[in-house]
Amino acid sequence: MQNGLPKTVCLNVNIPDVREDQIKGIKLCRQNMGYWREEYDKRTDPHGRNYYWLTGFYHNSEPGAMDTDEWALSQNYVAVVPLHIDLTCYETLKKLDNWKFESDIRST
Repeated sequence: MQNGLPKTVCLNVNIPDVREDQIKGIKLCRQNMGYWREEYDKRTDPHGRNYYWLTGFYHNSEPGAMDTDEWALSQNYVAVVPLHIDLTCYETLKKLDNWKFESDIRST
């Protein structure tokens, strides 16, 4: 790889919601650990049909971490995180290889 990204990597870029003159710069960082608490808001479209709008909030599991995208955004930095496209946890896959699964799977 010369002046480029490996084939299995993409960049996740987030820009803080502030005026351009308030952006302090760009931070290369890791993805924050946390989860979304999802909620659904029932709405009606102009034709009278119901639909559901996904809403919710992000729960930051590392509020004191200063090397994450969440921290960078909160400090008015553009956050750049290199991500693997393959989300497989290979360490766990090796451990699961020792599990015994029932070989006779029957449809119900």
